[in-house]
Amino acid sequence: MEQAHSLLLNEEACNQLKEHQRAEFVFEWLRFLKKILPATDRANVKQNQKHLLEQLTTVLTSSPGPPTRLLLAQCLALVYRVGDSLTSSLTVDRCNDIIRSKDDSPSFLPTRLAAVACLGVLYEQLGRLLINSFKETMANLLKAMKSAESQGRCEIMLCIERILKGLGVSAVSCHRDIYKAARPCLTDRSMGVRCAATKCLLELQREAVFLWSTELENVATHCFRAFEGSNYDVRVAVSKLLGTLLASALEPGSKRNSLEEVMELLSSGFLRGGAGFLRASGDMLKGTSSVSRDVRVGITQTCVVFVSILGGAWLENHFSCLLSLLMVWVSHARVTQYPADAVSCRCCVSFILRATVGTLLGEKAQIAAAKEICQLISKQKRVVDAALHEGNMETRVSPAEVAASQHVLVCALLELGSLLQDLSSTAAPLLQDTSIGMLDTVISVLLHPSASARLAAAWCLRCVAVGMPAQVAVLLDRCAERLNALKSCPEAVAGYSAAIAALLGAVQLCPLGVSHSKGKMVMTLAEDLLRSATQNSRISIQRTRGCWLLLSALSTLGPTVMEHHLPRLLLLWKCAFPLSVRDVENELRRGDSFTWQVTLEGRAGALCAMKSLVVHCKDLLTDDVLSRLFPLLSCAVALLNQLPSLIKSYGNQIRNAATVFRLRVYEILTMLQPKRYEGNFGMVLKQLLNDLTGPEITTCAELNLLPSLCYRQDLALLGPALQDVDQHYIEEQLHCGGSGGGTLEYDPFTIFEKAQDVPTPLPPGSALAAAAVQLFGYVHCLHRDSFQRILEQFCEFVRQLKGARQQTVQIHVAAAFCCTLKCLASSRRELGSEEVQRPALSLLLGALEGPNPLLRCMAAEGLARLVQVLNDPNFTVSITLMSFDKLKTARDAITRTGHALALGAVYRYLGGISSPQYLSTCVGVLFTLSQDSTSPEVQMWSLHALSMVVDLAGPLYHSHLEASFNLVLRLLLSTPHTHVEVQQSLGRCFNALITSMGPDLQGEGAGVCAVRTSCLVGCAVMQDSQDCLVQAQAISCLQQLHMFAPGFVNLASLVPSLCINLCSSYLSLRRAVVACLRQLAQREAVEVSEHAVALVKELPRRDNTQLGESVGLEGALFSLLDRESDPCLCRDIQETLVHMMSSAAESNLAHWLKLCKDVLSASADSAAAAAVETQQEEDGDRYDDSSAFHAKSESSGPFSNLRWSTRVFSMECVCRIIAQCENGNSAHFNMALAQEQHLHESADFLVLHLADLIRMAFMAATDHSDQLRLAGLQTLLVIIRKFSSVPEPEFPGHVILEQYQANVGAALRPAFHVDAPPNVTAKACQVCSAWIASGVISDLRDLRRVHQLLASSLAKVQVGREVSSQLYNESTFTMETLAVLKAWAEVLNTITQILKQYLYVWPLFNSRDGQYDAGAGLLKLVQTDLATLSRLWLAALQDHALLTLPSQYSSQLPSTGGSFYTAETVEQARPHYYSAWATILHATALWLNSTGFIMVDEGPANLSRPVTPTSMGQSTSLSSVKSPEDVNTDRLHLILGISVEFLCSPHSGDQMENIDSCLQALQALLEVPWPRSKVGNDQYFRPLFVYLPIVELVRQIVCAAQEHVKEKRHSAEADDGAAEKETVPEFGEGRDTGGLVPGKSLVFGALELCLCTLVRKLPQLSPKLAGSPTGRGGQTCSLSNTDCRLVTSALVILSELPSICSPEGSVSVLPTVLYLLLGVLREAVKGSVGAESGQLVPGILQALRTVLTSPMSRAEKSRGAWTELLRCALHTLLESWHTDKMEPGVDEVTMLTSLTIFLLYASADVTTVEPLQTRCIQTFRASLESKDPVVLSRSYQLLVSLFQGPAPVARPFILALGGCLVSQLQEVEKSRPQGPAELQAVQDAIRALEALVFAADETHCPQLVAVLLPILISLLLDENALASAPAASRSLHEFALGDLMRIGPQHSAVFRALMASAPHMKARLEAAVKGNQENMNTKAQTTRVISKNMPSIQLKFNFL
Repeated sequence: MEQAHSLLLNEEACNQLKEHQRAEFVFEWLRFLKKILPATDRANVKQNQKHLLEQLTTVLTSSPGPPTRLLLAQCLALVYRVGDSLTSSLTVDRCNDIIRSKDDSPSFLPTRLAAVACLGVLYEQLGRLLINSFKETMANLLKAMKSAESQGRCEIMLCIERILKGLGVSAVSCHRDIYKAARPCLTDRSMGVRCAATKCLLELQREAVFLWSTELENVATHCFRAFEGSNYDVRVAVSKLLGTLLASALEPGSKRNSLEEVMELLSSGFLRGGAGFLRASGDMLKGTSSVSRDVRVGITQTCVVFVSILGGAWLENHFSCLLSLLMVWVSHARVTQYPADAVSCRCCVSFILRATVGTLLGEKAQIAAAKEICQLISKQKRVVDAALHEGNMETRVSPAEVAASQHVLVCALLELGSLLQDLSSTAAPLLQDTSIGMLDTVISVLLHPSASARLAAAWCLRCVAVGMPAQVAVLLDRCAERLNALKSCPEAVAGYSAAIAALLGAVQLCPLGVSHSKGKMVMTLAEDLLRSATQNSRISIQRTRGCWLLLSALSTLGPTVMEHHLPRLLLLWKCAFPLSVRDVENELRRGDSFTWQVTLEGRAGALCAMKSLVVHCKDLLTDDVLSRLFPLLSCAVALLNQLPSLIKSYGNQIRNAATVFRLRVYEILTMLQPKRYEGNFGMVLKQLLNDLTGPEITTCAELNLLPSLCYRQDLALLGPALQDVDQHYIEEQLHCGGSGGGTLEYDPFTIFEKAQDVPTPLPPGSALAAAAVQLFGYVHCLHRDSFQRILEQFCEFVRQLKGARQQTVQIHVAAAFCCTLKCLASSRRELGSEEVQRPALSLLLGALEGPNPLLRCMAAEGLARLVQVLNDPNFTVSITLMSFDKLKTARDAITRTGHALALGAVYRYLGGISSPQYLSTCVGVLFTLSQDSTSPEVQMWSLHALSMVVDLAGPLYHSHLEASFNLVLRLLLSTPHTHVEVQQSLGRCFNALITSMGPDLQGEGAGVCAVRTSCLVGCAVMQDSQDCLVQAQAISCLQQLHMFAPGFVNLASLVPSLCINLCSSYLSLRRAVVACLRQLAQREAVEVSEHAVALVKELPRRDNTQLGESVGLEGALFSLLDRESDPCLCRDIQETLVHMMSSAAESNLAHWLKLCKDVLSASADSAAAAAVETQQEEDGDRYDDSSAFHAKSESSGPFSNLRWSTRVFSMECVCRIIAQCENGNSAHFNMALAQEQHLHESADFLVLHLADLIRMAFMAATDHSDQLRLAGLQTLLVIIRKFSSVPEPEFPGHVILEQYQANVGAALRPAFHVDAPPNVTAKACQVCSAWIASGVISDLRDLRRVHQLLASSLAKVQVGREVSSQLYNESTFTMETLAVLKAWAEVLNTITQILKQYLYVWPLFNSRDGQYDAGAGLLKLVQTDLATLSRLWLAALQDHALLTLPSQYSSQLPSTGGSFYTAETVEQARPHYYSAWATILHATALWLNSTGFIMVDEGPANLSRPVTPTSMGQSTSLSSVKSPEDVNTDRLHLILGISVEFLCSPHSGDQMENIDSCLQALQALLEVPWPRSKVGNDQYFRPLFVYLPIVELVRQIVCAAQEHVKEKRHSAEADDGAAEKETVPEFGEGRDTGGLVPGKSLVFGALELCLCTLVRKLPQLSPKLAGSPTGRGGQTCSLSNTDCRLVTSALVILSELPSICSPEGSVSVLPTVLYLLLGVLREAVKGSVGAESGQLVPGILQALRTVLTSPMSRAEKSRGAWTELLRCALHTLLESWHTDKMEPGVDEVTMLTSLTIFLLYASADVTTVEPLQTRCIQTFRASLESKDPVVLSRSYQLLVSLFQGPAPVARPFILALGGCLVSQLQEVEKSRPQGPAELQAVQDAIRALEALVFAADETHCPQLVAVLLPILISLLLDENALASAPAASRSLHEFALGDLMRIGPQHSAVFRALMASAPHMKARLEAAVKGNQENMNTKAQTTRVISKNMPSIQLKFNFL
């Protein structure tokens, strides 16, 4: 392809290529030409212009494909623009001649289309230069339009669009003609032509004023007709056209300049459709709706476009009028005539409101809009109230009025709820505005006669609760009060119970929760409703339904609440159902229709409550609870079979209740394990069959039923409407059948679900079908006996039915069976015999060849799962062959698409059939189908299947990659633009091919280069597509290419294309763009930003504003983040910004900080809050810097009206920037250094922007949004921690933060307001403590302001939770209390640290002097509250101690809870205690240190009494008061217990701050004599209680030091190079001298600790204590298990100490280490440590090995000294062997093992010197003469290690001990082993000899084998001796025979020679082999006899 990169086409190279390669070559040349022409010299272009035009004309007449013709047209235009334009008219004439040609053959069509495309681009680029030929060209095009086919019409429309764009107003003479030609194209049968005509008219309207003036009605009518039968792309395009026209019509001077007139046009279409008068009248007479949903959905999108074009400011001014006009739509009689239409229209209007109000308006305007909506609601409610109270009460209100008002109220309430939920706490002033009375207005709707209005009001209240959690408890109390007061009103019962249920559901989304008392209140309400349900029949149904609705919602509070109410709930369930199944039959003889309706409602509600409990409280479903539930479920199942007779008896009055009851039964059964109700399978299946195939079925909600059973990627075949699009909320209305979509009134029990958006449950009938399908799958897979019968019934049902009912039943039964297969596959069960397979296959094939594409997708997935479940290769092959045959013979598109998809699906689930032959066949078939241009649908499905095969085949597909790339590229270059679905499948296939190629794309081979070029060409083709989904595929492919071959992706062209599509109206395209940007930002963030800067200001914005260059791509991403609501896209945007910030923030600090500041300031409220709060500061403040906050409003910035969530993210970005700078230049936190470097280097530093940082934190901390306040406080905390120690260079002795004291105080004050949420107050307490402890404030008066805030919070804590407000969960009181106590504790800890530096520690507590410095002044403030604080701290610590008890002690926890937590909130309270306990522990220890454990009279605090969780220091009886000694002891126990428990925890190593707090607390305690006396008393305080954690802690410190030293050595070596390692500086303690300074040396301190530990446990180690009574002389010192662990830990520390020393330092330490190691080893060997010595030995040996392998033993400077010392140690070890061997009980094995470790791991210089080597050999020779078989066995094992060791060590041992080993084995034949121990010794000896043989070189190995083989043969037994030999002898025989059969073949030559030379050996060996074979045959016969009783099914291991 490099030959294509030239100005002129290389015709010679092109002609040598094949046809498909030629097309690719030409396309690549045109791409290069388009890129190079603008940069080419004009003279050069003119010189080659003639030849170039000839080549381009040749391409024009050679039938180019769609992408090529567009590129060709652009190149032609560029040639004339860059070169000479005089001959351009000739090219225009040539194109016109081609268009006028009479040749209608298919082969000439591409040339004609190319000529049309060229005309369009030429006029677009050259404009008025071609004005003379314009009329002729236009006449020619319009004439050709009349006879053109769909591709021609589409291309002509696009051509005219470009002509209009190029000529502008000059084309006015033809505007009418163009309009007349384009108008009928709006209703063309081809969707592509409709889209093209829309684009043409959209361009025409820029100059043709008549389109949005005189012709507006006609255009609107044609647009309405264009919506009919349209697809998603057409609706988007037409809505954009019509919305633009309507927006233009509102311009001043137009015919229509009022919103009412413009909306009247939309209303006519929305209410009457695009049909004429006669058709509309006929539909009215027939009683049917004349408006299709396509039209209404299109008009809905049009309205959104219309308002979006006019912008947010226009909407803010005209919202009231727009709202009233929209409400007319939903209240019109034509809309409310049918429920389904009413639901659909409500969805449309709700979408309009959400897409405009929720997107275009800022928070302030949204609050104003909420007021308007509230007034509308109030107005509607007054109308209904007036109708209710006028005239006769029996008539109440007319149904028409109620219907009209209910739909208006539903839309208004849902939008109001969404607004309040989005605004969150920002909307709090709105609720406080008494002039509106918003809550009163919403609550009043709960009494509306319509259920839908009541539920909408309840949902609105839920949204209020989610947005403002403080309202949950208030609203619950208010609704409960009203419910109790209006129990006799059915509307009140229904409305208020729904509201309470909705509020309970909101708690799931409120982190602060709700009080547990509310659960008790709701439970009481529910019981009252149920008890009173029978008192008044008029409201029985409402009370029954309300009761169960409340109980169902109550379960959402979780198991901690429900466990207290479960017994009462079980009793209510028991009362709701009959006692037994027999009672169910007796019930049928009683009651009437109303009684049964109430009964069914009650039981359905009870079942829903069960379902809710199962979903939200699984932990409570114990076996006992389930055993009480299943009898009730059995009664419910029994009632299922009686429902038909009940409906027959009582008619339709109970039909709906029966349907809901069946639905609830199915739902709860699906939630439970089917095994538990296995006995009811028959009845359940019978009812399920009736619900799936019965005569009552009329509609099918396939969109809710089938997609979950389809493979997710297969849904892409069904178009964008089923995927994620911005209009998904209304687009799904087109696929919901006759139901019109879901709505809340269909199932009120969904109102408490955990969801942000309002639930849309289906009608009961549709929901029943979906539930039946799911339950059928669960039950049917366990009921195997009925498989064949049920499947045959399914097939028979489908066969007998006809028409729409047949399709509905087919969907149901196929979905049910697919669900069964899914369950079978997940549970690994089998389907059954061939009799079952036949109907199963018939059912699936019928669906696979059905007309419904969604059903075909599900059937293909089902067929694949059938193959997976059967797992029969024969069946799999038969299925695939059948599909192959069908694809070869069938000609209809439906069959071919279904079986093509089936091939891919089967391949997905059975990788076992992925043989190359099958793959080749499958690929060949799909290749053929994908080239069937006569059927785009077949192409689309086959290409999708091919993409699946490519994805799944993996490396097997590599042989097909080249052909696949060629095919896909050829199709991309030839597929018409009208077949966008084929292009989308091509994009998916192309993406799969790139993924399959993977990193191989980086290769340099010719084949790889060709594939890579094909990838780039294919991506370019897709990028030029008009379809947004194809463009998204192109971006995804380029992203893959960038991942695998980043060097070949041109960012200069990719990034601008990404920026252009960043604000696309297609969600899929925006997702692809942001995903690609996220990946690019991880690698080349700076480069991406540079490429994007030039294009940012040109990006289209929905609010018609442009971003300037100052904000760059980052600003565009912030704006997009603010507009987006898709969670996945928002997450990707945030990650992209984070990656860009991490790469560029430090180098471009001012830009990023300004960007964050602009984002934060993009709200009028922020500036207002800044001004207001600053003005509240006291006058005369010395450090008041409030002028910084009186700046002008930031509304003039690049952003406006951003949401609070976006501003929260901006604050998170600020914190990330600070953290990033912390790891950078130190000047970021040093003002003097920053100013100096900024002056000389023009660098930017964070400290220079401190004022902006403080300002941003202040603005965020004082905002109305609680989330933003938290972010602001967190930022302020980070600023304080990072900048508190930065000095102010202009004022020595001061820090830079001092000037911001007033601002910090103003930022903190709102967080301590009485109405502030607890989490905000808790965070503010943390900031307060950090601010006070930072030392910034030096003046006591300044300090007192912040101290007063903490003091007020402390007073709040002292009040206690009993009298505190119950707005939130009790755990929030725990959180706030512990935050306050932790803040005070941090202050005290910091004060102590400061005063210790000045020797001012604790005597100041009792000082009356009054002369204090800053620390003393701060201490004085704390001292006033210390009595109270100490009491609270002790209570918190006791709570923490209780909560950290293991689970087995949970029964010992106080039943009422602790001081700061309740029993119900134990789990929620644990994290709060976990984060605060360490700081509080330290402060408490410091307080006890200050008092010296001397009790004083503390007044009300009463500290002389023990602190318990319940008393918390309150008065008690005198008998319970403890003495001061007991109180102090309890406190000491508490602190020591918590500290030691944590230090012993295995997880404590990751929490160094807590470790430090514990150690400092212990240090503070032990500074006081009384605790020291307690600890020193051994009877009271066991040493091991502290020793083990201390030793473990020291070990961790040593390991950390070791890692640090290693890292420094590695860095030094890397810096200095390998050649200069000798000059590397020494690291570690000791440096060059080897000296260790006591008190400063970690090594010396660790040595002291280890010595004390070892000597305490083993006094024999000390020469002074060895013979003394204290050392216990030679007596056994029995060590416990814990003692052994302690000694082992000490040895581990010892062994690691040399590695953290310098070479000289290690030499100083090594003697001590070796002495202690060998001493402990000697004591362990002698057995003087007791029975636990076995636990010590492994640790000793490991420590010895660590020392011997230390890097210091090989270091140049210490190697000699180490060698000498290690020789001495080896000598000592050998001496102890000879000295101790004579003593009884010596462990020879351990001594030998330690000696072997020395020999193997010490250097050869240590062990090979004499006489040490000789003594080692003698030691082993002596061990080989031992009579103990255990010693012998271990000796042989150690010899194996030695023989395999290094040659200098192994050789002497082999020479010295080899002969001894052979002689001992030769003696075995005479005295064979008699026991297991002797047998093991012989076997180990044989292994040692084998190791010796294999250690020899090749020359000596045959000789040694000749020695080994006779020994092995001598150990064999003959047949007679074998039968009577002992077990050990037989085992030895088998062992020897096994070795012979293994070694013999390895040395066959030696073996044969030996057998030939020794016949007796040969005979002996043959006899042994023969006997062994006979023995094997006997065992085999025994196995066959046993196998007869085994199962007949054999597992299969070969799956190929």
